Amino acid sequence: MTATSTPYHAGERAAQARAGRTERADHAGRSIRSTVPAVAARFLAERRMLVLGAADLDGRVWATQLTGPAGFLQAPDERTMSVAARPAGADPLAEALARPARVGTIALDPAGRRRMRLNGDSVPDGRGGLLVSADEVVSNCPKYIQRRSPLDRPAAGPPRTVAAGPRLTTAQRLAAATADTFFIATTGPDGSVDASHRGGFPGFLEAVAPDRLRWPEYPGNSMFLTLGNLELDPRAGLLLPDWETGGALLVTGEARTDWSPEARQAAPGAERMVELAVTGVLELADATPLTWTEPEYSPAIPR
Repeated sequence: MTATSTPYHAGERAAQARAGRTERADHAGRSIRSTVPAVAARFLAERRMLVLGAADLDGRVWATQLTGPAGFLQAPDERTMSVAARPAGADPLAEALARPARVGTIALDPAGRRRMRLNGDSVPDGRGGLLVSADEVVSNCPKYIQRRSPLDRPAAGPPRTVAAGPRLTTAQRLAAATADTFFIATTGPDGSVDASHRGGFPGFLEAVAPDRLRWPEYPGNSMFLTLGNLELDPRAGLLLPDWETGGALLVTGEARTDWSPEARQAAPGAERMVELAVTGVLELADATPLTWTEPEYSPAIPR
């Protein structure tokens, strides 16, 4: 793959080079599309959960989740994903996504350990949902996904705020420290947004202070879409789903990557570490009407 044909921006190229993965990234980059193939359209139509990242009206980056019955995600054509849901009420992206916005999304199938990114431009569809025109479509490997199956919770109400503030409370730090999965939204140099997944054993996400979270970066697909964005723009948003209750913890802030040799020693299997300086926290109850079964941990997680 030549420099002129690369799908990667300068930050992604810099991260790939720092990690010594440029050749692998070139190979992986051949799977990045600007269209939704038929197999991906079928995958979307079966999903009940979509993670979505975007910047709010103040420019802070957040990650949130949308859920619905199978079929709430559709690909009406090869360049479009329709979403029969939209952030509302207490969600920090409710206002931003009521108008055109750049978004990053990831459709997740925890039961089958499958995931698919679709990043592009979102507009309200006039029916309480979204239409996302695809700029980048990526099917990712199953690494670090904990196997879970969805359960409906008919009595769930609308999302509501439990707590909001600039820092993590003691209870929120405990929730972060016991999480086995989170999602991260970051922004590219052209305003593009990406949403990605991180998984590990409970404790892999450390709440080292009320205003700091830290986690290891395990070996991945070598694209460095998240760390490449962070090379150029530190803004990031984290979503920590509460798989048992349907709640969610949303965190925004600025992240930096520790590429030093010492970072490899910080956690088993870590290739580098990322630290998020927290600037905003929102805890939601009933963020989704879904709960999930107990996890079967990914065999890829370093022990």
